Amino acid sequence: MASPTTSPPPPANLRRIVAASLIGTTIEWYDFFLYGSAAALVFNKLFFPDSDPLVGTLLSFLTYAVGFAARPLGALVFGHYGDRLGRKKLLVLSLLLMGGATFAIGLLPTHATVGSAAPVLLTVLRLVQGFALGGEWGGAVLLVSEHGDARRRGFWASWPQTGAPAGQLLATGVLSLLTAVLSDSAFVSWGWRIPFLLSGVLVVVGLWIRLSVDESPVFQQALAQAESRKAARAAGDRTERLPLVSVLRHHWRDVLVAMGARMAENISYYVITAFILVYATTSAGVSKQTALNAVLIASAVHFAVIPAWGALSDRIGRRPVYLLGAAGVGLWMFPFFWLIDTGGFGYLILAVTVGLVLHGAMYAPQAAFFAEMFATRMRYSGASIGAQFASVAAGAPAPLIATALLSAYGSSTPIALYVIAAAMLTLIAVGVAKETRHRDLADVESPADAGPTAARTAGARTV
Repeated sequence: MASPTTSPPPPANLRRIVAASLIGTTIEWYDFFLYGSAAALVFNKLFFPDSDPLVGTLLSFLTYAVGFAARPLGALVFGHYGDRLGRKKLLVLSLLLMGGATFAIGLLPTHATVGSAAPVLLTVLRLVQGFALGGEWGGAVLLVSEHGDARRRGFWASWPQTGAPAGQLLATGVLSLLTAVLSDSAFVSWGWRIPFLLSGVLVVVGLWIRLSVDESPVFQQALAQAESRKAARAAGDRTERLPLVSVLRHHWRDVLVAMGARMAENISYYVITAFILVYATTSAGVSKQTALNAVLIASAVHFAVIPAWGALSDRIGRRPVYLLGAAGVGLWMFPFFWLIDTGGFGYLILAVTVGLVLHGAMYAPQAAFFAEMFATRMRYSGASIGAQFASVAAGAPAPLIATALLSAYGSSTPIALYVIAAAMLTLIAVGVAKETRHRDLADVESPADAGPTAARTAGARTV
């Protein structure tokens, strides 16, 4: 096997890059998940008060889903400019957009104050959140993947992935604390605003850290090579294809694999962490404080196991770990709901924790797996498009579909079958994919940029 073309950065520098990506993704996911938890707990009362309680929850989850609808647009815009201008600049912009929108939600007037304008304003800010997150994920994982040691890429790239459970932990923790110290009336009246306003402080911290890191050396090298090639071309042949066009021309199979891989991962996560707040409180008779505490504890375990799953993917491959997670989540769905139905706090913790541990087996190798599929000059676009377009069909409607199934059938069985079907799709997609863990990111060139010889060999070099 060939040696890597670039030496790994010093450990201190790599740790700073990992920290910058992790803190940024934690803040972004905190903002995004905070909305999901608030949608399950209070937004039905504040913005859709004239509806039946379960219908109000459906409407609040609909605004929640709108954020996912904007993520593909964010992936396209941020991916395009991230592949042309660099990862760092776009990551700073995504953090500002997400933090600003979340802070503004904390200042929103409710339906009681401005009537139907309240849910409209809420929906607009949710769109901004989704747009920002659509560009955040790809840039954050690529910044680490392209800096890190190729032989431990799965481990290092999994750290930005821990931003999801860390953000969930932070959002759920703040909400849990507030519901514990405030009365229900105080929380609904003004307490719910505090977590959203805290986002302003977190964004300042995130920007300070994110501005301190360097651009990806792999991207800088690829950009320099592309500029040299373009300068050498004839005057009539200087037009460089848009990254999106190149992705769809040369990597469309990889985009489909990424989308299929996201099905079980995305759907199971939002059923386990967002829909559970509805199911446990309405069907299992569990208090919202108890349900929040269970998600809080499980998210801490989720955070801890993701780097371990990432390290395992460096040893045995991305595909085996991913397949284990998909199969495990599908098999766990019926026991998951049976345990919640008992109403016991310990059983609730067990249900959510095992579910998130199995989810981590998919989520941990995902960052390196998707990054290794695409050439450097279209990697931000390719990874973001594959991940975020899938979220429209997966994570966006998951709580909505689960709530509708519960309302229609009064049973958890259709919801479990829904997640199992998603697991089957992911098993098929990852099963037909090629293993990627030996690929050297600095060696994977764009067929469009590198000519006919590279077109035959792009993506095949190893480390």
